Amino acid sequence: MPPPSFKLPAYYTAFFLFIEPVSALVGAFYAHFRPLEYLRLTHASSAPAYAATIPLSTSTVLDQLSNLYLLFAINEALVLRSTSDLRVWRTVLLGLLIADFGHLYSVRHLGTDIYWNALKWNKMDWGNVGFVYAGATMRMLFLAGFGMNSASGKKAAVKKTA
Repeated sequence: MPPPSFKLPAYYTAFFLFIEPVSALVGAFYAHFRPLEYLRLTHASSAPAYAATIPLSTSTVLDQLSNLYLLFAINEALVLRSTSDLRVWRTVLLGLLIADFGHLYSVRHLGTDIYWNALKWNKMDWGNVGFVYAGATMRMLFLAGFGMNSASGKKAAVKKTA
């Protein structure tokens, strides 16, 4: 957890330092170790019938995706834990917010229902859309200063080393 130069509300601590990094690790696990299930949950009708029939290019891309999920988890779980500099927190979370929008854009081929019809979502859709909505919302709230005490809001004095 960040040293006490700014007070991080418990809901941000829980989400950014625990829930979301663990979720990213789950995504990394499925993309790397269970690629066929990952593909079937993403779009069943276009997924290969057997793991042995996953094209090499698709396996490579899934391994790269797994690595990016791992990076995502490291950035949140380790980088954010290592600093109490609010500017670093804002920068990392802004970068992740931009990535959230890119992630949502990446599922556009599944149709517009994917963005709003939660009754049809499977567990992958909940991760690819629902959880991304939650993460983006948490980042926007943090970046807007919601819930941050006045000592750590937009006018927070950040310790600087000379």
